[in-house]
Amino acid sequence: MRTGQAGTGVPRNRASGKLPAPRTEHYDWQVHAACRSVDTEVFFHPENERGSARQRRENQAKQVCARCVVREECRAHALRVQEPYGVWGGLGEVERLRLT
Repeated sequence: MRTGQAGTGVPRNRASGKLPAPRTEHYDWQVHAACRSVDTEVFFHPENERGSARQRRENQAKQVCARCVVREECRAHALRVQEPYGVWGGLGEVERLRLT
């Protein structure tokens, strides 16, 4: 395989020398996510957030996930890439760790 810059491993289109178009089909589900209209702070904890404050924020995030049409795709993605932070597909960090 020919690559873009020597040693980078980035594939080039052999005919034109250009990079191939990005493949987005694995992430298209994100455009339908209910969380797109919600502040990301709901899904990702600020530093040093603990106890009941963290639980309230996670519950709020999970309420958004509960009505999301792509919740299963989101959850599968987070588990597949071992997403370490935030609420994804209705699961918090600890819940995802228990499933892996």
